[in-house]
Amino acid sequence: MLSPLVPLPPAQDRSARPGRRLALALVVAIAAGVVAVFTGAIEVPERHDPWAPLDVRAAPNWLTTYKLARARGDPVRCQAALADTGMRYERVPDRVTGPGCGFENAVRLRSAGVRLGSAPTLSCPMALSFFMWEHHALQPAALRHFGQPVAAIDHLGSYACRNVNRGEGAIPGAPRSRHATADAFDVAGFVLADGRRVNVRRDWHTDASNPSAALLNDAHLGACRFFRGVLGPEYNAAHRDHFHLETGGFPMCR
Repeated sequence: MLSPLVPLPPAQDRSARPGRRLALALVVAIAAGVVAVFTGAIEVPERHDPWAPLDVRAAPNWLTTYKLARARGDPVRCQAALADTGMRYERVPDRVTGPGCGFENAVRLRSAGVRLGSAPTLSCPMALSFFMWEHHALQPAALRHFGQPVAAIDHLGSYACRNVNRGEGAIPGAPRSRHATADAFDVAGFVLADGRRVNVRRDWHTDASNPSAALLNDAHLGACRFFRGVLGPEYNAAHRDHFHLETGGFPMCR
């Protein structure tokens, strides 16, 4: 007696089965890998471990931005990372100086591998980002274009209880500037080891082949990796003579 015929599944279902099996195998493999990492069965190097603390001196990789953001977002992690930088600073007591003004978890930066003139007061996240930028972006750019390091940074200050300045001065009723919480720092230029000066106002718009302009361009682009917000001369007239570097707020690279 002939057995009844069993209808075959539609062709598209049959062709989809290998893909489904592959996807399932991939999910299982990923889950097993995560479990192995958590249990210690697989040892992941710290630089490739997303749960490892930020190593401030390690060459940046694809996890650096994430680790830096996590350190900035936690006061304890931030201070631990800042202690590893070797910068000289002192903790500043939390302070409220006016409506929307003041700072917490801040430091007064005395020495940072470069001379700073007056010691700026910066929030811990700001000081940490400053080190990462100076160490991993600014100095490599100076060596690349001039064959020597930056010895000093000319700056226009950090903390100031004021509103946002869009070119007309501090605007009444505007939001508070990031300067009002020590989360911003304005850089006007650099002094190289041999005494030569690179100035944002003078050198930004010079020929791109000029090493001073190239250094400024690389310093600006590098800052966009290590700070939350970066504004330069292309943003508006109020920034024609400096780079505004900040943490917090919306991401900006202008």
